[in-house]
Amino acid sequence: MSEASTTRAGYAYALTAFTLWGLIPLFFKALIPVESLDIVAHRVLWAVPPLALLLWARGRLGEVAAALRNPRVRWTLLLTAGLIAVNWLVYILGVNSGHVLATSLGYYLNPLINVLIGRFLLHETLTRLQWGALGLAAVGIAILAAGSSFTDLWITLTLAFSFGFYGYFRKKVDVGAAPGLLLETLILAPLTILWLWGLRDMSDPLWGPSDWHTGLLLVSGAVTAVPLLLFTEGARRLPYSTLGILQFLAPTMQFLMGVFLFGEAFTTGRGLAFAFIWSAITLYVIALVREARRKRPS
Repeated sequence: MSEASTTRAGYAYALTAFTLWGLIPLFFKALIPVESLDIVAHRVLWAVPPLALLLWARGRLGEVAAALRNPRVRWTLLLTAGLIAVNWLVYILGVNSGHVLATSLGYYLNPLINVLIGRFLLHETLTRLQWGALGLAAVGIAILAAGSSFTDLWITLTLAFSFGFYGYFRKKVDVGAAPGLLLETLILAPLTILWLWGLRDMSDPLWGPSDWHTGLLLVSGAVTAVPLLLFTEGARRLPYSTLGILQFLAPTMQFLMGVFLFGEAFTTGRGLAFAFIWSAITLYVIALVREARRKRPS
């Protein structure tokens, strides 16, 4: 595959992943009153069968075995499994406790962290326009953070850093998206089984209070797996700093959903921050277009 085709595929994977993540609060709101830890446990457990079936159908189970034989891959996936479990739990707690705007702020902050990771850990270069975009985004995020409660800030920072470093370590490890995600869920599966059938409040229904909740819990594995697979494939094809800017799509969708659908307050400060962040996105896109034109053969 040519470099241009690889880049186009990366954009397609990443944009689809972020759109799905932008819509995911609707799914978790529909699972209320199921406890957040129960939802996370079901997400992990029911992601294993579709991932295993996908890899078996594509003849890729050998990649799972190969990854397990590599100590560096094993230890890295143990770390990424922990990071993504923390991210899932805090996100669901935030959404289902009425802090959708705090979760959206976390994913606004996450691209800023990704750009910094790309610059200082992956040694990707940034142009002046890109640094300017970074500065505008930082101002917008600072305005949002200034008006947040401790609870909001805790949710925001945990989401931003856990997912930022999850993407970084997954980009560094030599394992495909689907095999890696299957191994992460297998690492977490024993803990989720212990929780669901031993540690949780057994007076609560295991499958939720209705058939509707049962159905949603059963498909939560697919809801978990599909965007993460798309994101990981996008991360392997795009510069991490570019991926960081594209990630503004999901929190923007969630931000608007929190205000107009869930009725959370849209203050003057939040409006100002929103303007700074979207100005940053515009500036960064201009920088990307200029760079693409510069590299185009004359």
